[in-house]
Amino acid sequence: MTVFHQQCLWEKATPVRIDVVALKGVVKADVCVIGGGITGLSAALRLLEQGKTVCLLEAHEVGHGGSGRNVGLVNAGTWIKPDDVVAVLGQKQGERLNSALGQAPAEVFAQIRRYGIDCQARNQGSLHMAHNDAGLDDLRAREAQWQRRGADVELLTGAVCIDHCGTDKVTGALLDRRAGVINPMAYTVGLAQALQRLGGALYQHSPVSQLQRQGGDWLVRTENGEVRASQVVISTGAYTEGEWTEQRRSFFRGYYYQVASVPLSGAAADDILRHGQGSWDTRTVLSSIRRDAEGRLLLGSLGKASNKPDWFIRRWADRIQQHYFPALGRVEWQMHWTGCIDFTPDHLMRVFQPAAGLVAVAGYNGRGNTTGTIIGRALADFLLTDNSESLPLPFEPFQKVSMPALRSYFYETGFSLYHAGQCLKVVL
Repeated sequence: MTVFHQQCLWEKATPVRIDVVALKGVVKADVCVIGGGITGLSAALRLLEQGKTVCLLEAHEVGHGGSGRNVGLVNAGTWIKPDDVVAVLGQKQGERLNSALGQAPAEVFAQIRRYGIDCQARNQGSLHMAHNDAGLDDLRAREAQWQRRGADVELLTGAVCIDHCGTDKVTGALLDRRAGVINPMAYTVGLAQALQRLGGALYQHSPVSQLQRQGGDWLVRTENGEVRASQVVISTGAYTEGEWTEQRRSFFRGYYYQVASVPLSGAAADDILRHGQGSWDTRTVLSSIRRDAEGRLLLGSLGKASNKPDWFIRRWADRIQQHYFPALGRVEWQMHWTGCIDFTPDHLMRVFQPAAGLVAVAGYNGRGNTTGTIIGRALADFLLTDNSESLPLPFEPFQKVSMPALRSYFYETGFSLYHAGQCLKVVL
């Protein structure tokens, strides 16, 4: 009998780790990157490829944050529709962002090939599943908007939809052939290995305690050392810690939990997402569904699992599984884990240049695998050229989100109540 426990599957499935070396003494570099996730590593690799010396500081270990704990979907675009992006940002800037994020999955898979990363990548697309008629209308709108922009998307219905999803409980599914899935921890660790091969300095267990300008350089201090650099990239996202930067006030934290089964086999299991896509449904408090390389069923949703008893998380997973995939019978759940998301009120990211030679980004709203990859490289290109045209968004001043702690509390309370209703079969 498997003991249901708290552990991130992607850590278990990624045995390779980066040797931990903490910063001690003084290090000089052209650029100091703060944050060892996908954004920071992608920026560092681009800079190294262009001949810059780079020192990367990670407060914990590579992949500790959202980069190693997410669902592993390699999705195009933002959570909101492309027309809505234009409505918020304006025609020129909105379409620029839509284009960049539409091409982002291709860049992720290109980066995997470029650095020879083994992260169980599959570029078979993703499925956005309609849980009711309103959800189907939403998907029709998304299909039309993306097709106007030349994207390879298709709304599946009827038998074709059932064949792809493995369930008859959805009325349609938007297949986005640009997308795919990865093991996100393996992707992040693979980027870190590439950084070291290219000569970058990587220090873990080295949280930043102070960032200040000193003459023509930036001084980045940790408990036992400091980095002197001409330029700095802040890429800590939702896991920003300490008082050394205003960035953590530009978003509010949300959470996302996942539950993984033991490896499944047999005809009923094989029917689930048989063509290799990852998926999520159109509920406001969505459920994500995917399989891993060993055949596990992974379910996820917005909210924390770490503050709930194991029986509650198991009951929620049972409810979702039995609704979508009743032919599986009783499923044995193996582990659960929670990650943190940096949300913004309009669900769009922000890029900042608070001072010369200092750039930062926040507000991925749960799409870090693709967004982090292209934004990291774009920030690096800006530092190399001082040309803001390399960025898919213009810089903004740091803007404080009002009452971030209260927003986080209300979001988490709402998610928890919804999940309780699912467990009690009051809602689904």
